[in-house]
Amino acid sequence: MNQLADELNALLSGTVADRLLSDMGRRMYFPKGILSQGAEASERAYRFNATIGMAYEHGQPMMLNALRKELPGLTPTEAVAYASTGGVQKLRSVWKDSLYKKNPSLAGKRISLPVVVPGLTAAVSYICDLFVEPGDTVIVPDLHWPNYRLIVEERKTAAGITYPLFSGESYNVEALLDGVRQAGQRRGKAIIILNFPNNPTGYSLTLEEADRLAQGLLEIAQSGTDILAITDDAYFGLQYEPNLLRESMFARLTDLHPNILAVKADGPTKEDYVWGFRIGFVTFGGCGLSDEQYDALSKKLAGIIRSSVSSSSSLSQNLLLKALQDSGYDAQKEVYRATLERRYRAMKNKLSAMQLPEGLVPMPFNSGYFMSFHCQGFSAEALRKKLLDEYGIGTVSLLDRYLRVAFSSVEETDVDELCEAIAKAAASLISKG
Repeated sequence: MNQLADELNALLSGTVADRLLSDMGRRMYFPKGILSQGAEASERAYRFNATIGMAYEHGQPMMLNALRKELPGLTPTEAVAYASTGGVQKLRSVWKDSLYKKNPSLAGKRISLPVVVPGLTAAVSYICDLFVEPGDTVIVPDLHWPNYRLIVEERKTAAGITYPLFSGESYNVEALLDGVRQAGQRRGKAIIILNFPNNPTGYSLTLEEADRLAQGLLEIAQSGTDILAITDDAYFGLQYEPNLLRESMFARLTDLHPNILAVKADGPTKEDYVWGFRIGFVTFGGCGLSDEQYDALSKKLAGIIRSSVSSSSSLSQNLLLKALQDSGYDAQKEVYRATLERRYRAMKNKLSAMQLPEGLVPMPFNSGYFMSFHCQGFSAEALRKKLLDEYGIGTVSLLDRYLRVAFSSVEETDVDELCEAIAKAAASLISKG
């Protein structure tokens, strides 16, 4: 094993992070080659810096005029230069500050400096690179983002274990905790992915459910099981009902117990309406971990980034940084959030008021971008195709039992027509079946 990896492992020795590391995670390190020499030269080379593979003129990276005229608010360095592997330092600091602002339960708790990765998919995938071994079990609800399965089962050759997401109209907290207990009994560790608001159902935990979940995980950790809790907060901040958890479970789980490591995957994709920027953040939170140990984990993650994409887009990062520092940022976000909430209300009100065909059952939803129907006694895929072919309406079928509808992309004035078309198409299928 590389000496640098050994040094990082020694720093983490005895912690839950050390016990949870996969073989790849244990072998990872950030090299001290070209990048570190370039960083040193940036600080100390006062005549010429001939280290990095970029072309400069007059002290700035070369930039085509065709691009300059489209990006008048950015310097060439901000627009076209490489970002460092871990991301633009100022952006990382600003995002960390925002985590404390958006998650009051983090007050007084030590977390790592977020590391920039190329999107939320990469965030989840890289976290699994660090901690998931072949043969591990990763616990997710039966209704989850399908990419989890591709990452966990195909990339990492681990087992994705599911549990029923709902118990009646509530989140099935006990089923999740049962999965954690079972995984702990098999291997002494459990890995869970928490995604709220949930994709595909648009469900967020109530405050009572969040309390029960945190207490249950604490009790399991106290029994000796090491727990990795990955919080996928892609749709953070889009809760539309009272008494819902409006912060990440990361904030509740960080510093909860020495046997729990929380890792937050988030980013501006949905929070800031920049889906194509492909920027995500990974932040570590564990009870008793020092800044030096957080830095060791971040360097291991940087090794994974360096060995795959090298770094994330500098252009996207600097545009985001300018937006976060803009005086109108919060007000502008609130306008779009209110628009999404009105679409949610329109969907809720229409479904409550109309007579749906038997077998087309709306699942609980209270947040996010989506809601889903449980198609009982007929094919969700058949309904999807019928809506597309005969009504010109696009939806998503999952497991041939669920139909996901993104109300986020439908104008408020069109929601009634959308719901009526879905009901009509479903009734037609049911009458034939």
